[in-house]
Amino acid sequence: MFDYKTLDKYNPLLNKAYQLIDDAGKPLDAKWKPGLDKAQILKAYKDLLFERTADLMAVSYQRQGRMFTYPPNLGQEAIHIAAGMVTKEQDWLVPAFRELGAWLAKGVSLREIFLYFKGHEDGSRFQKANRMLPVSVPIASQLVHAAGLGYAINYHKEKDAAVFAYVGDGGTSEGDFHEALNFAAVWNSPVIFVVQNNQFAISVPLKMQTKSLNIAVKGIAYNVPSLLVDGNDFFAMHEALAFARQHAVSGKGPFLIEARTYRAGAHTTSDDPTKYRSKEEEEIWAEKDPLKRLKGYIKHAKLDALKDEEKLIAEFKKHIDSEFEAAEKHPEYPLEDVFAYMYKELPDELKRQKNNYENYLRGAK
Repeated sequence: MFDYKTLDKYNPLLNKAYQLIDDAGKPLDAKWKPGLDKAQILKAYKDLLFERTADLMAVSYQRQGRMFTYPPNLGQEAIHIAAGMVTKEQDWLVPAFRELGAWLAKGVSLREIFLYFKGHEDGSRFQKANRMLPVSVPIASQLVHAAGLGYAINYHKEKDAAVFAYVGDGGTSEGDFHEALNFAAVWNSPVIFVVQNNQFAISVPLKMQTKSLNIAVKGIAYNVPSLLVDGNDFFAMHEALAFARQHAVSGKGPFLIEARTYRAGAHTTSDDPTKYRSKEEEEIWAEKDPLKRLKGYIKHAKLDALKDEEKLIAEFKKHIDSEFEAAEKHPEYPLEDVFAYMYKELPDELKRQKNNYENYLRGAK
């Protein structure tokens, strides 16, 4: 299992990613044994498969004109499923916008996710997801909030609680990323910063994003323990995240993980990745696909024959369709809700806007 000696061995200055299984799912060290039992591993595989199925169907719904712009998660699922297994109910989840599996594990329903990407405010209510902030599209701004949440955990003397905050590689060029790391370190905030380095900030490749050896190395200047991990290796991600959480909740402050992965799909459904990356590059990363690798390990370890996968996918699709149909039938939110929750008393300017819109609606009829 991962410990502080392992952390020293994988100092980011060495630019070596922590990895436990190869691209085929075979352990790199024959003596290594996962810290998860058979049931947990098989559940992780099913959860990863469910996330991928839901993600592909979400893209399909968008292409049908039934949903607005959507950011695909394809290729990054191992990070999310591992994080979902490590994150506890009392932990805070501070998302960016591409962590579908982690959201589901936290308690967000597919219906809410579909509602959000259909432009409905009810999609951000997260009625069964304790301690989760709304999706953050402004890049890296959520990380400052995460540092503050960690400060609050310490202030209230909460035990066994941490903050899991996500950002992409492009977000590490924002000042918010550096401010968050700095203050989380100064305040000893129990925050696990997870950088999903999927190689592109929309169309900007990593080599044009930073000249640093890697992203994990950026934590060294702030005296934040940091680790570069193979983000497509479920087991490596699970061990790293479990260690990072234990580090944070034991009063040792923040932890930075760079999860090196690849966005196999488009940045969003309004993007065309063929404009800025090659087919050859995509094929190389396809060999590192997290679902393929976890499935390879299961077969290698003879945990399960996975004979009923097609039947399982069919069941997933039926459930996902029912959740999307429920989102489509969800009532529109009242006009009052658009204006009522920012101020105790509605300012004149908002009263004017509301009146104008009501007149517009009457005219439209």
